[in-house]
Parts: sequence; structure tokens; C-alpha cells
Amino acid sequence: MSRIEEELATLVAPEMAGARTNSWPDPLGLSLGLLSVAVGQACVLAYHWAYLRFGNPTAVQKEGPQRYDFWEGVRTHLAQLEGFVLLGSYLTGTWMFRLMPASYYSLDGRVNPLHVAAQLLVMDALQTVAHYAEHKLSPEIYKSSHKPHHRFLNPRLFDAFNGSIADTVCMILLPLYVTANVVHCNVWSYMAFGTIYSSWLTLIHAEYSHPWDPLFRRIGFGTAGDHHVHHKVFIKNYGHLFMYWDKLMGTYKSPLDVDKFCKDI
Repeated sequence: MSRIEEELATLVAPEMAGARTNSWPDPLGLSLGLLSVAVGQACVLAYHWAYLRFGNPTAVQKEGPQRYDFWEGVRTHLAQLEGFVLLGSYLTGTWMFRLMPASYYSLDGRVNPLHVAAQLLVMDALQTVAHYAEHKLSPEIYKSSHKPHHRFLNPRLFDAFNGSIADTVCMILLPLYVTANVVHCNVWSYMAFGTIYSSWLTLIHAEYSHPWDPLFRRIGFGTAGDHHVHHKVFIKNYGHLFMYWDKLMGTYKSPLDVDKFCKDI
């Protein structure tokens, strides 16, 4: 392309011309985001280890948690293809191929709490709809997507991302991409959202109640007990981070109302 043609292209479609001269975005934001999620997971695992070793945790279910080796659990958690490998591939692909809104590539500013909250709410609402659809659309869809995750009737923290590729695509990746196009924020708010989201999704699969769960339950935030209800009875508590959607749909059931669950959670 001649210089004149390049200048004309810039006048007609400057964003396309920019894409030609800068074919790949700066990977700094992506790298920091992946690092942030990794640090968040490391903190979750360190907390879980310390809580099991030094705390006095209360099991969610009366039958008690399954027995397992902690480090086996860590290896299983980190090695899930449908978990971190697929999520990492999604984050890398959408970033490097410029599939995200332009605001996400900005390193200007700082974390905006409102943007983070909006992402968490929108993501969880969309994930709840996708989750409900997987259960209700047809037995075939359920069997090929979400059923593998439901083999855990009494899940442990390390089962959070143990399911199927189809389940991750339908219930996490698609809602993530829609959320990114609904809430336009900078990369710092995106990092904060991703770190909180992945950590919270892991924590609600824990076999024990967390110290903050009674407070979370009062304000409608998702808890380990709330999510254990879904794993135990299947047709309640489709939300993950928030129970607002289930309360609106009439599908919420408190873990305190389940006979097989401990009452001091």
C-alpha cells in the first residue's frame, strides 16, 4: 500500500488503519491480569490450607467432608483442562485478537469499584440464566454439559472447575464475553473483577463454611452452603456469587432449611 493510500485509509477508517500498524496489542495488561488471577488463587489455596490446619471449620453437610490429601487436591484443581487452561486460552485469545472493547486496553486510571460490582452482577445474572438453561432445556444438553460437575454431591473446594469443556463454554466463557461488551471498563477494573470472580467461584465449593458466610447470607451473597444446596438437590440455587436471581425466580433454598446440612454454618 502506497503512502497516499495509507493516509486515505486513515481518513476513512482510522481504527482499521491503526489495527494494521499495530497488529498485536501490548500484552502487558493481559500478563498483569493473568498474574492477578494466579495470585488470587494462591491466596485462596493458602487460606484454605491455614483454615483446615489452624481453624475450627464447620462442615457444610452433616455427613462431613470427603477425606483427601490436600496436595492431591491442589494438583487436581490446577490441572483442570476445562478450568484454568480453557479460561487462560479465552483471556489470551480475546485480548491478543482485539476482541475486547477498546476501553479494556487502557492502562489509564485505577480500579473503579462500580465497574467491578457491575461486572460481578451482570456476569452472575448471565451465568445463572445459562446454568438454569443447562438444567432445563433438554436432558441431552444437561448430560453433555453440566452433569459431569454434578457428580459431586458433597463438593470440596478443589472441585470448583471440575466439569466439562461444554459446561465452561456455556456457563462461563459466553457470559464473560457478553459481560465485557455490556460493562466497558479499564484493564484494572477487569483484573479486579476476574480475580474476585475466580476466587469467589472457588470458595463457594468449599466443604466447610467460611467465617463470613453468615454475613454474606444475610445480604444475599453466595456462600458455600448456598452452593452445596444446588449440588445436593439440583433444582435450587442456580446463582453462584449472588442469590438475588434465585429469590426473584423462586428457586432459592437456604442451607439452614436442608435437613442434611449443619445448622451453624
